[in-house]
Amino acid sequence: MSSWQGSQSGSERVWSPRPSVSPDVTQDAVIVVPGIMGSELRDAKTGNLLWGLDVGVLERAWRRGDGLQGLHVTEEELEGRTGRVSATRLLTRPAWAPFLRGIEPYSDLLGTITEAAAAPEAVLAFPYDWRLPVEHNGALLAAAARKHLLQWCLQVEASANLRALCEDRPPRLVFVAHSMGGLLTRAALAREPDLIPDTRAVISLGTPFLGAAQAVVILNGDRAKPLPALPPRRMQALAATLPGVHDLLPSYRCLDEGLEIARLSPEIVEAIGGSKELAARALEFQERIRTTAPGLPGHRAVIGIAQPTVQSLRIDNGIVHAQYEAFRAHGDGMLRRDADGVPIRQDRTGDGTVYRDAASTSTPNSTTYLPVQHGALAKNSTALRYVHAVLTEHDEHLGAPMGSGDLGLILPEEGVMAEQPWMLRVTGRPSPAGVTCRVEDVATGRSIARPRLSGRDGELAAQIILSDIGLYRVRLDAGGSAPVTQLVLALAPEDLG
Repeated sequence: MSSWQGSQSGSERVWSPRPSVSPDVTQDAVIVVPGIMGSELRDAKTGNLLWGLDVGVLERAWRRGDGLQGLHVTEEELEGRTGRVSATRLLTRPAWAPFLRGIEPYSDLLGTITEAAAAPEAVLAFPYDWRLPVEHNGALLAAAARKHLLQWCLQVEASANLRALCEDRPPRLVFVAHSMGGLLTRAALAREPDLIPDTRAVISLGTPFLGAAQAVVILNGDRAKPLPALPPRRMQALAATLPGVHDLLPSYRCLDEGLEIARLSPEIVEAIGGSKELAARALEFQERIRTTAPGLPGHRAVIGIAQPTVQSLRIDNGIVHAQYEAFRAHGDGMLRRDADGVPIRQDRTGDGTVYRDAASTSTPNSTTYLPVQHGALAKNSTALRYVHAVLTEHDEHLGAPMGSGDLGLILPEEGVMAEQPWMLRVTGRPSPAGVTCRVEDVATGRSIARPRLSGRDGELAAQIILSDIGLYRVRLDAGGSAPVTQLVLALAPEDLG
């Protein structure tokens, strides 16, 4: 590459060569591991789509009696005879599920990683059957990771340009994992320790390493409400059969018993609507991983904060009551108590699904906090820039800036009723000054409403009416590093009664 450089007067121009600028890319092999419900699933025999839906099919999944039947795990699958369902690709369209709220597609994350890779072949998207146990899928990921690294190394060896990138060291693995994908990555490295020296970094986005209290709420099916809506009931019936959901049960002490805080047991899980057998397997696996698995190499945890998040639970007569507060402990594990001996409580927030301390690791200086909802962590622009920076880093990287915003967003978990008013709530700001809100139709990308926020009971709130059944994205912006977004499904009146 060359250029013309002129004199200050502009009367003469002198040609001089200028070296070309090399692209800022990584020589490593990258694997993208999505979260629960983040992979498209099909019937292996018929090819029929079971999950990974366009908006029209998504609505029917939560409205029709048999809309989710194909996703229920069978007795044969529980016994290890899998293969009935095939994971074909990562989600390419937004999806929605009660309790888990919106599930954004992984297109932006894959685009960012491909841009940072030396060639598209260096990037592997790893879809998996998220219904099945983390341990099962972790074994598949370990095999896929070894194969991917080998194939990429062979391609690098065959190309002079690619070999030039690897003068200092050969390619290694980088895992970029969202939510449950981080649990799979940990399980894969525990199963195949030989992968650890071949792994440069693991980037987890909202991974519940200590589980999520929200999983207990899912298994209870929102029984706390007098008339639970149809989508939560359908989700509970599905979740009760899924080892994958039971693998998300909190392993930390989360059960509020007044003066004591207890851990979940398989019997408690069965009493609230889950499977005793699946819970026993999940809790045993969690304990084994926690005590025997090595630390994640080069781990960077991106953790959502400032969103109202279930952190603990109270159970009365089989009904789960979500609590937005956590309990503190001393270094020896003993509960911290006030002068009257009552356990100290704090609202630690989280990403709306995973509370912040459950997503943390033992290396806090490798943690980046962003005020982002769980489902949007793999789409948020600041998180994507951070992933790109880690992929292309040469020296020790200190992490992305802390999110400047502190906005939290609360939408109805069970969905909303079309043509009827409902309330959107915003936490973290006492005044609407500088805060904007927009509602988009996911199917068209069109902005359909700009709700006016006003103060209400120490928070901000806005009343919204969605005229049509469909999937919508609520976008909240306060001029910070990135907006807070969440998906909400509008249903017909008969589905919410």
